[in-house]
Amino acid sequence: MSFVVDQVRRIDSQLDRVQLSGLRRAGTSAAVAAAAAAAAATTTDSSPQDSARIQHLQKLIKSLSVSAATKHGALLSRDRLHAVLRQAQIAAAAGHQHDDDDVRAAGAATLSYERELEWLLLSKAAAHTYGLVLSTILDQTLPLNDDIWYWDDVLGSYRAAGLYSVQTSPGRLWGWTKDVYQDVKRRGGGLRDGWGQFYGLVQEVVQERSIANIQRKVLSPLALVRNEARRKQSVLKRIRLTNANALGVLLGEGLSHHSAHAEGFRSPTAASEDGQHLWKDAITRSIALMDIVLQELVEPEGADDFDNAVATRTENDEYYQILESGDAHGSDALSTSMVAGRLINIVEKHLGGYSTELKARSKEHGRPSRLVRYWLPATALLISSTTIYRIVMNKRAEILTWIMELGRTTIDFWTNWVVEPVKKIVGTIRHDEGSEVSIMSKRSLEGDRDSLERMVVDFAVQNPENGSLNDAQIAEVRIKVREGDLTPVLKAYEKDMQKPIIGAITGSLIRALLIQVQKTKVDVEVAMSGIDSILKSQELLFGFIGLTPGVMVCFGVTRWLQGTFGNRKGLRKTQVTSQVTRMFRNIDRILVAAQPNKYGELYYKDHGLLLCEVHTLRQLANRVLPARVFQDFLEEVDDLVDIRSGVKKQRKVLKRMRWAYAKWLARP
Repeated sequence: MSFVVDQVRRIDSQLDRVQLSGLRRAGTSAAVAAAAAAAAATTTDSSPQDSARIQHLQKLIKSLSVSAATKHGALLSRDRLHAVLRQAQIAAAAGHQHDDDDVRAAGAATLSYERELEWLLLSKAAAHTYGLVLSTILDQTLPLNDDIWYWDDVLGSYRAAGLYSVQTSPGRLWGWTKDVYQDVKRRGGGLRDGWGQFYGLVQEVVQERSIANIQRKVLSPLALVRNEARRKQSVLKRIRLTNANALGVLLGEGLSHHSAHAEGFRSPTAASEDGQHLWKDAITRSIALMDIVLQELVEPEGADDFDNAVATRTENDEYYQILESGDAHGSDALSTSMVAGRLINIVEKHLGGYSTELKARSKEHGRPSRLVRYWLPATALLISSTTIYRIVMNKRAEILTWIMELGRTTIDFWTNWVVEPVKKIVGTIRHDEGSEVSIMSKRSLEGDRDSLERMVVDFAVQNPENGSLNDAQIAEVRIKVREGDLTPVLKAYEKDMQKPIIGAITGSLIRALLIQVQKTKVDVEVAMSGIDSILKSQELLFGFIGLTPGVMVCFGVTRWLQGTFGNRKGLRKTQVTSQVTRMFRNIDRILVAAQPNKYGELYYKDHGLLLCEVHTLRQLANRVLPARVFQDFLEEVDDLVDIRSGVKKQRKVLKRMRWAYAKWLARP
């Protein structure tokens, strides 16, 4: 829901409250009260034509209700609103007269009620028209910033200026050729007079133009381009300023002003005899103001002093003259058919004319079209298309092979670096034996240790130091071997080393050496077993480490594909926060640079510029703020755009918004 919809909702609710209050004030407005009673008995006291007319108006009023019209998030379209006003046939109904005096007397209350319904329908239609006018001006103003920034780039860089010169060179050449041809044609030249005479005239015109442009030749082509960019940017800034001024006038003097601040749009009280006429005056003034503003906006040059131009038009406007004539019931002097005709004229003619005129100006002074900006690469691509096609066809088999290899590599990467590590992690969590991390086979250490024990025991039994060994001594040797003690073998080895030849012949030396080799093997396996235990205790960690490269590569490729081929309309949060920062900066510049009036309030021009920036800020904030926080943010926005609060308070509100919502809107 945009700022414009909020304004129209507020106005519509005020209209409903005013109307209900007027109907309930029995005794204050006898005509309206009697009309309400008569409306309940239209089937007996009035003609079928009047009854159908009232029902038709009630149906149209219901269709103009903002709650019904905006259930899909948008106001009524211009065509739909125009159709509703046409269907109301207020001008035709105003000319209807009862021929029978008795019927006219009996239906007086009904006619009064019908007139009230017509005013209510016009009021609701005016609210929708007000929203359409605000929305149209906003839609025409906001894109101007992009064009102004484009010209900033052209003015700020010689490279951009040179590129723009190349892009627009065909258009300038075509324009120059047309001017030469038109000049030759004005001089009476033509191909039917002979090629030689025509060529001579062309040469003469070109020479005259060259002499006339000698002064321009002093400037470089880039300087000419920059002057053109500066001129177009100046026009766009003037258009933006005029539109902003129009927004400020409509918000400060239109329906938004009456619904929020003026007496004329408050619910009438019992002490207010003229209360029911005040809201009609407010509606009539607002319709006239919208008409005047739209007419002023389509002026070719635009008003340098927009406020004074609008004030001059309002002084000469028929509606304002009637309302300012001093009659307390000025709106009664205006028939509903007159008001309806002017409202239809706004919707049918002025609103569309403004949109067409502004689009034409933006197209003329805005950045070039895509065709102009991209004709050079498109032409290069078109010229080289045959060469590209020939290369592709000659390398077709290789390209297909590359594509197949790329697909196969992608599948293998996904299987080996993502799927398999995930399976191993799942197996580790489940204590699956097949997924255990190990650097040695199971029971390898036990077998080698038992073999060493048997070898040492046999050696000690066959080579006893002091007689044969009993069972207790053998058991003791077994225990020492398990603890790594090979004393019997080492003692025998020491003796054999004294007589190595005899030891080698008897074989005891060789057996001692082989036993020590087995002991070394067992020691190595014990060390490996310790490392294996450490690895098994960190199986899950190693599993995730093995999965990390594949996941990181997949994540990086996915982000790259999203950034390259994804929906560019959806800005990432970092981009949104960057734009929000720029919006806060622009709002602060407007409030700081603004010169308040004697009441400490912004002028309409600055108020309109502020509204444009706040409108964009609100749309961006809606994308990053939580729903509940966004509702609080809307309250701050209402305070920020409230022109009656004064510039000082608005600056304080902006400062509060910056720190209060920095958690969501500030750059990370």
